[in-house]
Amino acid sequence: MPDSLSEQLQRDIQCEGLLECFHGLKPLDRECFTVLVESDEPMTIDAVAEAVDRERSTAYRSVQRLLQTGFITKEQINYDQGGYYHVYSPTDPEKITDEMQRMLNDWYAKMGQLIQEFEEKYERTDSVQASS
Repeated sequence: MPDSLSEQLQRDIQCEGLLECFHGLKPLDRECFTVLVESDEPMTIDAVAEAVDRERSTAYRSVQRLLQTGFITKEQINYDQGGYYHVYSPTDPEKITDEMQRMLNDWYAKMGQLIQEFEEKYERTDSVQASS
């Protein structure tokens, strides 16, 4: 069962925790992201898998989750003699933080709306009970 908001606010949230909090990413996803951030060049799935010591298919699933969240980008590299492969690199941190800020603002607005609806619902109940 997920922690309540008050429990989450009482814990120390580490920066990496943002990956899990905002996008439901797994520890391996964070590990793959870290490997890509620390690399001087874009990496293939095979290189990522080797760096995190996992099977290629396992690393591929993590990389796909990172792609879906926009934390990394994919580039196709073509061979001169035909064929291609993909390499992955981290997205500009500013774009990631802008997206997280947007998501937080959306969440905040939604929570504000739910609180207002709660207040209106129970305010009417109090008014009805007071007039009885």
